[in-house]
Amino acid sequence: MLPEAEIKLRLEEVRQHLADALRRARRPADACRLVLASKTQPPEAIAAAYRSGARDFGENYVQEAVTKRAALGVLPGATWHLIGHLQTNKARVAIDNFDLIQTLDSARLAAALYRLRPAPLVRTLIEVNLGGETSKTGVAPDAVEPLIAAVRDQVEVTGLMTIPPPGSHPAESRPFFARLRETRDRLASATGLKLSELSMGMTEDYVIAIEEGATIVRVGRAVFGERNS
Repeated sequence: MLPEAEIKLRLEEVRQHLADALRRARRPADACRLVLASKTQPPEAIAAAYRSGARDFGENYVQEAVTKRAALGVLPGATWHLIGHLQTNKARVAIDNFDLIQTLDSARLAAALYRLRPAPLVRTLIEVNLGGETSKTGVAPDAVEPLIAAVRDQVEVTGLMTIPPPGSHPAESRPFFARLRETRDRLASATGLKLSELSMGMTEDYVIAIEEGATIVRVGRAVFGERNS
């Protein structure tokens, strides 16, 4: 774990880059939320970031998040995001521990969430696999609209999320971010849903994602340093 002073400094630098990107894109200063991706980081690192002003945290694994939250106790004002794949058999625990599930990818999962909590509807994003990568979860772009139609009465779909294919340069992510924004705009018109959230961009390319309309960026290494094994 990095020293708390370094975590604070790194967090301030990321916030400055975020603010600069929003300004260049002529977007409001509060148009994008910074979610700290804390996978494999110890609770102490999350606590250090929280004391430095961070309030949104993203975890990939349900059980890891449960363990960390128990160790951290109550963090007033903190919001927890599930940014990794959710198995249906972990739905109950996920509902109890996350404020936003960013990785909805099936009607079956939505039905499970609805059975467990019919009201208020669980807040979700639909994960879109824009690169067609078999190694990643998410639905194909042409399957998003049918999925929305199938689940809109079972979960609250607030937007879309994606992870672009890895590239040799951050700029290679731009077409994928633009495509997600265009997909969101088209689906908002077709479905009548607001779909206000676009979760896209990580440490390597979050500045480009903001320029392309991201409302949530998921940044880990830029704040916490390299992941622990």
